[in-house]
Amino acid sequence: MSIDSSPSTPETRDADGKLPTVRGNGAPGDHAVAAPPPAAQRGPVANPGRRTTRRRWVIWLCVLMALIVAAILTFPWIHQALVTVSTDDAYVNGHVTSVAARVPGQVARVLVDDNNRVHKGDLLVELDKEPYQIAVDQKKAAVATAKADVAAAIAQVRSLEGQTRSARYKLQHAIDNVDNQIELLKTNVASLDSARAIRKRAQSDVDRAKAILKTGAIAPEEFDRRQQVLAVAEAEVKEALQGVFQTRVSLGLPAQPEGGGDDLSQVPPDLDQTEPSVRQAQYEVLQNAAQLGVEFMFDRTPKEMIAEFLRRDPQGNIDRIYAELLTTAPAVKQAQAKLAQTERDLAQAELDLRYCDVVSEIDGVVTRRNVNPGNNVVAGQALMAVRSLREIWVDANFKETQLANLRIGQRVDLDVDTYGSRHVFAGHISGFTFGTGSTLALLPAQNATGNFVKVVQRLPVRIELDDYDPDKVPLFVGLSVTPHVYVKEPPSGPNAGKVLQPNEILPVPISAASQPSTQP
Repeated sequence: MSIDSSPSTPETRDADGKLPTVRGNGAPGDHAVAAPPPAAQRGPVANPGRRTTRRRWVIWLCVLMALIVAAILTFPWIHQALVTVSTDDAYVNGHVTSVAARVPGQVARVLVDDNNRVHKGDLLVELDKEPYQIAVDQKKAAVATAKADVAAAIAQVRSLEGQTRSARYKLQHAIDNVDNQIELLKTNVASLDSARAIRKRAQSDVDRAKAILKTGAIAPEEFDRRQQVLAVAEAEVKEALQGVFQTRVSLGLPAQPEGGGDDLSQVPPDLDQTEPSVRQAQYEVLQNAAQLGVEFMFDRTPKEMIAEFLRRDPQGNIDRIYAELLTTAPAVKQAQAKLAQTERDLAQAELDLRYCDVVSEIDGVVTRRNVNPGNNVVAGQALMAVRSLREIWVDANFKETQLANLRIGQRVDLDVDTYGSRHVFAGHISGFTFGTGSTLALLPAQNATGNFVKVVQRLPVRIELDDYDPDKVPLFVGLSVTPHVYVKEPPSGPNAGKVLQPNEILPVPISAASQPSTQP
């Protein structure tokens, strides 16, 4: 083994502190040895410790910068977590209006399809209108007939009015006729009394003449004359008596007063109200008045009946009374009721005709269309649904351990997965569902059956959106939402700070409003 005896020279290392190597001449047994660097490349030797310290400072500076950036980026999330309550069990919800046919028929046209936006009142489906148009024409004819019946009833009532007026005048004439007959009876009785007085005088003259006829103080001719005068007086008495009897019989009285009285002028005090002709005229008035809807008691006298009839008007105006009877007569009211019924039937037929046009009741988007032209639909059959774009809210299911600080009116930030961090929706709590999700389920849990494991319950909390514009950033029903409720801020708005909403003031139905209240 050979030993290199060349003079020793200072070793020159490279930048990494290693010696440069020099290969041998390729002979067997040669080994690579470090070749000394040229003298021109030699310099001061670097300090390895200083270089390591600098490297450490750079690493620590990078770590510090990374921590600062991480703190800046995570501070909003940390701050939000400290001042808010959130849950990931929240979804967008909204009203759905089912569009159904109100009348049966065949579909003529369908003007919309799924996902079409519609406005309130837009025509969605059109049914065949021809059968309903025929029904409307028939009802119009029925209304025209009913109007003619009303006119005929009014004419009939006017005829009855004339008959009633005539019967009333006939009654008055009968009363006046009875009064005249009573006065005539009194006149005839007076004439009878006068004839009797004349007969009595003639009888006295005859008796005196008979007493002095034998003495020759009176001529036989004078005696005959006086007897003739007596006979004439007797005839006049009989004639006057027959006139009295005739008058009494015409008044419905016996020829001779009952009880054998001699006063032939004696009549009942109410004879002008009970006389047969007066009663007959009164019953004619009652018959005609009954057809006009006027009811009288049959035990009333004619004077009482007429006075009661005149009391129907404060001033006793007979013309106004008959004008009122024209509108309240049974025949007219019956005809008017039939007219009202036919008019209601016409209105129903026209309504059914309008119902052939199925329109949208709200602004929204069409979904679940299941109708096509030519289909036969029945009343109440669902044709499609319209989801509202503006009546949108968020149902957030918070844990029962998170509900202690939640109140109505608290501000909420809503992160929707669809938009991510590009848009944050603003809202506020509007109410709490009065029951947890498990109790409101179709099959609620029965914890009293035996084994029980406590599970943290969730309560649906309704969150209303503030300044929501569906035209710019629409929300679709069912989207996942992460709400952040700012429990450290004071609530604002209606019912702020409450848990239960107050009683709503709702309109009272007419039928319920008319009934007396049973509350103390």
